Amino acid sequence: MANETEHDWLKRMFPRGLYGRAALILFLPIVVVTLVVSIMFLQRHFEDVAQQMTRSMAHELGFVATRVERSETPHAALLAAQAVVAPLSLTVELPAAAAEQDARKFYDFSGRVVIRELRAGLPKVTAIDLAADNKRVAVTMSGKFGPYNISFDRERVSASNPHQLLVLMIFTSLLMSGIATIFLRNQLRPIRRLARVAEAYGRGRVEPYRPGGAIEIRSAGTAFLDMRSRLERQNEQRKMMLSGISHDLRTPLTRLRLGLSMLSPGMASEPDDITAMEKDIAEMDRMLDAFLDYARDDARESPAEEIDPFEFLGDIVTAAQRVGQNVHLAEFQGRSQPVSCRPEMLRRALDNLIGNAVRHGTSVEIDAALGPRSLRIGVEDDGPGIPEEDMETAMRPFTQLDSSRNRNSGQGAGLGLAIAADVVRSHGGQLRLSRGEKLGGLRAEIVIPR
Repeated sequence: MANETEHDWLKRMFPRGLYGRAALILFLPIVVVTLVVSIMFLQRHFEDVAQQMTRSMAHELGFVATRVERSETPHAALLAAQAVVAPLSLTVELPAAAAEQDARKFYDFSGRVVIRELRAGLPKVTAIDLAADNKRVAVTMSGKFGPYNISFDRERVSASNPHQLLVLMIFTSLLMSGIATIFLRNQLRPIRRLARVAEAYGRGRVEPYRPGGAIEIRSAGTAFLDMRSRLERQNEQRKMMLSGISHDLRTPLTRLRLGLSMLSPGMASEPDDITAMEKDIAEMDRMLDAFLDYARDDARESPAEEIDPFEFLGDIVTAAQRVGQNVHLAEFQGRSQPVSCRPEMLRRALDNLIGNAVRHGTSVEIDAALGPRSLRIGVEDDGPGIPEEDMETAMRPFTQLDSSRNRNSGQGAGLGLAIAADVVRSHGGQLRLSRGEKLGGLRAEIVIPR
């Protein structure tokens, strides 16, 4: 429980939004790198520079101290010191007020190095003042004529304008952070737009959306559009199925009602009337099977399996020939290799295409070609075919064309081609209709990716 509470407290410290978390991931390394560079590199660099410059200055101060110590009188010592400090750009004060405590400002980190090196190089130093004037260094030394003071410019023992590099780093970091913020906002805008469109669709509103942004975001947007189109198509299909049930079942129900009204309680029923009513019942049963087959979703949720397409098509052709259908496998191009699909769904689609073909023709040929990226299966018959302008309409649910191909579905309800097209779309492929070149009838071609 303690660990969970600690983790919850830690989670509350981080941003909850994607933009905040992305900004944290982006800006936190910049801040850390800047601090590390400033502390570890710059400080060490300026300390090394200050150390080298201070050691050189200690030699100059030692030279002045030697001239002072070799003099016989205080006046001679002053003259000797002044003779050498002018070329060295130093200032000497002899005698000077005694001082025994070093002084520097708390933020003067390089001053610590200056004081250390000057005391190490000059044993007679009594005090070093860096605080009275931040542009001058005052060194108080003890001599045989009393304490004296030597001062020089601070820039001679410290790197000039070190703050400029820090300001440049901060300015560059802020500039790059601003550019990164703009770029990050542009990258997150497609995600926000996708989330807004998805939320609107969850509330029943369909808003226009075009995938944009990075490849992964475009892929997610395209997947969302495919999902939304599939859901819209399924909703439309359900509506059309309900309207189709009421429309297609009305005719056999009317005939049954008329036949029952003509039956007399005192007279035996005619065999023809009973046969006609049985046909109507059988037709209604076939229609209901087609409706249920079209609305069934359990096969779509089944996992994909690896199948041998040549054996798979051979089994379908053998099953069709067993029931007396004139179907044969004409050609199989390419080397037979495993293909991932949902076998039951694909078999249902091919059964509908074959049943549709044998109903309107006398001979059916199946050909297939397995390429490196797709599997193509063609079903061609020698029937009257479908006019080119009606081919797109024929794949719509509950569509029945003219008498040349009346009830073009496999179950007599205008659903055969619609079921096949829906199955192929669920595999990520497409169903294409055209005029057959070999037999001259309708050619239905299934193309699914491997």
